[in-house]
Amino acid sequence: MLIFRQLFDPQSSTYSYLLGDSAAHEAILIDPVFEQAARDAALVMELGLTLVATLDSHVHADHVTGSWLLARRLGSKINISSASGAEGADVYLEEGDHVDFGKRYVAARATPGHTDGCMSFVLDDESMAFTGDALLIRGCGRTDFQQGSAHSLYQSIKGKVFCLPGDCLLYPGHDYRGLTVSSVAEERAHNPRLGGDISETDFAGYMDNLNLPHPKQIDAAVPANMVCGRPADESLAESGPGWAPLTFTFAGFWEIEPAWVEEHGTRVQIVDVREPDECVGPLGRVPGSVQIPLGALEARAGELSKDKPVVTVCRAGARSAQAIVILKKAGFEDVANLAGGMLRWRAQQLPADGARD
Repeated sequence: MLIFRQLFDPQSSTYSYLLGDSAAHEAILIDPVFEQAARDAALVMELGLTLVATLDSHVHADHVTGSWLLARRLGSKINISSASGAEGADVYLEEGDHVDFGKRYVAARATPGHTDGCMSFVLDDESMAFTGDALLIRGCGRTDFQQGSAHSLYQSIKGKVFCLPGDCLLYPGHDYRGLTVSSVAEERAHNPRLGGDISETDFAGYMDNLNLPHPKQIDAAVPANMVCGRPADESLAESGPGWAPLTFTFAGFWEIEPAWVEEHGTRVQIVDVREPDECVGPLGRVPGSVQIPLGALEARAGELSKDKPVVTVCRAGARSAQAIVILKKAGFEDVANLAGGMLRWRAQQLPADGARD
């Protein structure tokens, strides 16, 4: 079965796409974003997948790719078009190349015009295509910088994308209106720049008169993406805060394992957010923990020090995850959830105060 996830970066309105083979447990990620690398890595791990490759559809001008960072963290191979001019990739793609994940693959199609190195990626059964910035939903990528060419883009879309089956779903690299997916038949008929009977001359005239401002991040993004997102300071590859071995979750918070807390409990503030009567009985509570019910945490957050990391605890990890949100709003930076809560703590036979049958 195909695993498919569409992911979004709100800062740049970028879509990233995870495709996986559920039998082989292998996956690829198209157009990752640097700031979302922790999120994407968490999703890959939570789904039990191995990320074998990242694919950049082109050298982006509005965000920095997460390809280098994910390669460092997960061992994935960086793929980009050979025409991109980028350095530091593991694989330079040519027209028709396949990028495999398990028994599935995407085929690379050169679709220059937005940039010289633009590529679209078509799933093996032609049911889905990922068009980067070449073709957007009811629009297309601009053609006024990075060797852009309206004539090249017109030929790319007509010859490489609109020739796909009409029911092939199209997934763009961006959307600024919240739209998520289109189809070849829709865009052939309704794309106001490229659909219907619009000629190459019509399209070029339209694109040559857009007069758009340059992307805000272009001066930082393009140089970084020319080296596949590798930062000048490689310490940015570190996977999280340094105060403990933490794991970032796809839900958006850090978790810490019970065994570390049991061994290093004096280094942190342990806050149990259950109700008082829950802290006695079979589960008990973590030795040295402070009991502040979740409903009172916002009002009592001042009882905690912001100079010492906080570990939040509840029965199974749900309320303590919400406690992280409350503490973050109160200005606490170093906060982590006890993975699995007291249920996992006791399952690992760690000591608990007040525990009784």
